[in-house]
Amino acid sequence: MKAMILCAGRGERLRPLTDRTPKPLLELAGKPLLARHLENLAAAGFRDVVINTAHLAERIEAFAGDGRRWGLRIRFSREPRGALETGGGILNALPLLGPAPFAVVNGDIWTDYPLAELMRSLDGLAHLVLVDNPPHHANGDFGLRDGRVTSQPPRLTFSGIGVYDPRLYEGREGGRFPLAPLLREAESKGQLSGEHYPGRWFDLGSPARLARARRALA
Repeated sequence: MKAMILCAGRGERLRPLTDRTPKPLLELAGKPLLARHLENLAAAGFRDVVINTAHLAERIEAFAGDGRRWGLRIRFSREPRGALETGGGILNALPLLGPAPFAVVNGDIWTDYPLAELMRSLDGLAHLVLVDNPPHHANGDFGLRDGRVTSQPPRLTFSGIGVYDPRLYEGREGGRFPLAPLLREAESKGQLSGEHYPGRWFDLGSPARLARARRALA
């Protein structure tokens, strides 16, 4: 199974930190976020990784290189200025990801979720890892019942970790668009499985959240 790390975002809410440092290269627990993701993917048994880039793309590409130091093969999916959001970014990378289901990890999270768990047979169009709702997202995103993702409460938060079948994108044209509407459409058709991960997970989308995570992991 191939994997993709989403690294193209501008990180507006993290400015001025992200004016000169791309969000995935911010450090947490002594190393850049991207380094941890690459280490964890390699340890989980992944070998082929696609990274999408836009803002400060050359910094990310220079850091990751060809992936050899992690025992990986890395390829880059360049996006135009302003990036393509999560949905458009994944669609743009499909030629590199191939026809089989693939794993995706957001570049701006920190977690101890065991990524080897993603190497599973996909029951539907996508599988999502859900976590407990953080303070800044108290209402969550999706419900979960008997391994199926639903729209019913109580809701959990989508972690930014999932497995996707390329068929999720059938009929979609390129361009800039979010992933969430595609996931909600799959959920409405009963094509979205999921799991609840109760372990450590941090969304690092703002200076306050980054500082909170640094304190927690100090």
